[in-house]
Amino acid sequence: MTIQVTVATINLHGRADRWRERRHLLIEQIIEAAPDLVSLQEISLPIRQGVWVCKQVNYRLSGSDKTPYRLVQKRYQHLINGAFEAVGVLSRLPVLYHESIGLGHGGRVALRVHVELPSHKTMDFVSTHLHHVVFEKEAREEQAMKLMGWLSSHKHVPIQVLAGDLNETPDGLAITYIKQSFRSAYEKWFGREPLATYPTYLSATDDPAACLDYIFFSAAVQRVTAAKLFCNVSDREDDTLYPSDHVGLVATLEV
Repeated sequence: MTIQVTVATINLHGRADRWRERRHLLIEQIIEAAPDLVSLQEISLPIRQGVWVCKQVNYRLSGSDKTPYRLVQKRYQHLINGAFEAVGVLSRLPVLYHESIGLGHGGRVALRVHVELPSHKTMDFVSTHLHHVVFEKEAREEQAMKLMGWLSSHKHVPIQVLAGDLNETPDGLAITYIKQSFRSAYEKWFGREPLATYPTYLSATDDPAACLDYIFFSAAVQRVTAAKLFCNVSDREDDTLYPSDHVGLVATLEV
């Protein structure tokens, strides 16, 4: 029996760049996409950002702040840009257990959430956010090697999905290493990675446009049935207001 599971990723950008104005766009676009699992990065812990997002999506979907999504999050091991932040997962699938691993280089972490699928199969959904310094590609490669070794050797399950802001372009060392074992959902569907997932017009930056965000899946996933950009629509009355400084990705996988 095969089933379809829809997964997504978005970097929340913490409380920076007009959070109170842009947060309604984020909620609306999560609800519209209706993913089963969402990887979140740069969750601001002091403002309980992840909790707020989860409760808002739940309340608008069900009238209760407790269902259908559950939030699991893991704090970075050190301050990032002077703030306490976390990676997280929103899951509308039953969570059997969750665990994390430290990836070093600024206290980065990966969060693995093990969920039960409707077919009674199980899968790992992994949220991570790799080292951000552009020229330190070897640091991200080291993080990717540590992460992939952990996923293949510790409580290994066949169906695995890895999603997040990897701060690396498609030709970078970390992405090349991950693609030795996993495939990219967007690339599988379109034949190439997105031209860019960062930045949007929300953020005033001189950074070059680049693809930094990915959804990867293991060989046990049978096929990709859809993929597209996610949280990529600006406000109707302000074309500089986006859900985040990144756009995300959403993909439907057959398992």
